[in-house]
Amino acid sequence: MRVLFAGGGTGGHLFPAIAIAEEIKRLDGASEIEFIGTEYGIEYRMKDTLEYKLHVIAMRGMPRKLSLGLLLFPFRLMKAVRQCKVLIQAFKPDIVVGTGGYVAGPPIMAAAKLGIPSVLQEQNSYPGLVTRKLAAKTTMLFLAYKRAEQYLPQGVRHKRLGNPIRRSVTTGNRADALRKFGLREDRKTILILGGSQGAHRLNEAVLRSMDKLDATVQILWQCGKRDYTEVAERLNKKDFVVSLFPFSNDMASVYAAADFAVARAGALTIAELTACGIPAILVPYPHATADHQTHNAKEVVDAGAAEMVADNELENHDIIARAMEILKSDKLSAMKQAAANIGRPDAAELIARDILALAKGEKLAN
Repeated sequence: MRVLFAGGGTGGHLFPAIAIAEEIKRLDGASEIEFIGTEYGIEYRMKDTLEYKLHVIAMRGMPRKLSLGLLLFPFRLMKAVRQCKVLIQAFKPDIVVGTGGYVAGPPIMAAAKLGIPSVLQEQNSYPGLVTRKLAAKTTMLFLAYKRAEQYLPQGVRHKRLGNPIRRSVTTGNRADALRKFGLREDRKTILILGGSQGAHRLNEAVLRSMDKLDATVQILWQCGKRDYTEVAERLNKKDFVVSLFPFSNDMASVYAAADFAVARAGALTIAELTACGIPAILVPYPHATADHQTHNAKEVVDAGAAEMVADNELENHDIIARAMEILKSDKLSAMKQAAANIGRPDAAELIARDILALAKGEKLAN
């Protein structure tokens, strides 16, 4: 099978594509996989480690306000669709897979024009613009959240299989992970996770409440590159067990060491936390498009696997104190079980199997 992927701009769109691609290669070792991206996204910065050939198209996101960029957008889109048609005709994929972001639009449009099967995988509970506008042009739409169904055009074929994560994410060893991060086995670990870039307001909230940390709890903290120096300097003045890092490529170890998390509510973060059975306090990023992180978080809260704190409430919320209360309460085990119940560690495999079936012209059971 030949499979052409398009998804990027942010890790939240690229990493699900990589997870699905890995499963396709595992299921069909002879498959050929290539990616489409832009020079503006994370996919271009990762091009040397991507492991798949990356084709770059001249596409940018659509500005949301009246501007020269908005006026030029239709012309850029048409150019990008033409580029994708040429790429598709040269590579001859059996199927095109989009995982969201502006880069996914032109390949899906080109595939529809050329009669090539295509699918979209939507990570969020409020679908992105590409999904809302182009889902009807695809052969199948894969969803993570039931809430997303209400925003789809009538009659769109879809399956809800969860968000794809890399198989390796759930394979960490706790003892090895604690040693790697210099943490102690006799303490519970709170993971602070602001996404790949970190989250400044979340970092500040944690720093304000660190004095509540006692000798039974330790912190594993991904603070982002931007805040790393400042956070490290402020922590040096305090006597806590804290392992601080800007970013880690070994998320399996990160999750293996964690008993509880305080995190943003990105779709990929939630998928990984729940797949690993880690309960959390979720703090949705307030400027996400259509406030989709709040919608994501609500589904996890409703399932009993998390609590939610609004970003504008952080100043009045002692977030570490609340995390410690949960860690020491009977509620922790129930939240862990709820997280495990909604986690979908097999999502990437299920989606990959369906993609291969569609590429062979088979019909999918609902």
